[in-house]
Amino acid sequence: MKRLSYWAIALTIAGVDQKIKNEIEKKSPTEASEFSLGRSVVIHRCHNKGMMLNIGESYRPIVAILSLVMTVVLAVVFLFTLGKKGSNLLKLGQALMLGGAFSNTYDRLKRKYVVDYISFNLPFKGLRNIVFNIADFAIMIGATLVAISSHQKSREEGDINQP
Repeated sequence: MKRLSYWAIALTIAGVDQKIKNEIEKKSPTEASEFSLGRSVVIHRCHNKGMMLNIGESYRPIVAILSLVMTVVLAVVFLFTLGKKGSNLLKLGQALMLGGAFSNTYDRLKRKYVVDYISFNLPFKGLRNIVFNIADFAIMIGATLVAISSHQKSREEGDINQP
């Protein structure tokens, strides 16, 4: 895949997530109340003023600065990775993470909270109360791909004992 394609993935993730967030934010609280997609997925508006699960909501400026710093670091690492031959899985993972980081960091800086809107109707109440957005999924999937890529590279270099 070409370098520009990875940037397109990152920007598409951020753009789609921001578009959905903007649409959800336009609705009044009653319009934005829950509705289900089938039995398992629930769409509703949630403002996360901290990090994951609202951790650090009392320290919003620090959370925003940390988010910005980590996004910049990831962007720099991504730039260096794009210059390497191969490493397509690593590049894809970083592109997904960067797109998610762009969107959530933008929210923290502009809105002063992150708009979350997807939860799952699970049997465990604690898990039902966790609300995500597309940026969160992109970050999780991207981190998984980066870890898989790192594991594959270690195996190829003989750093991990092969069965």
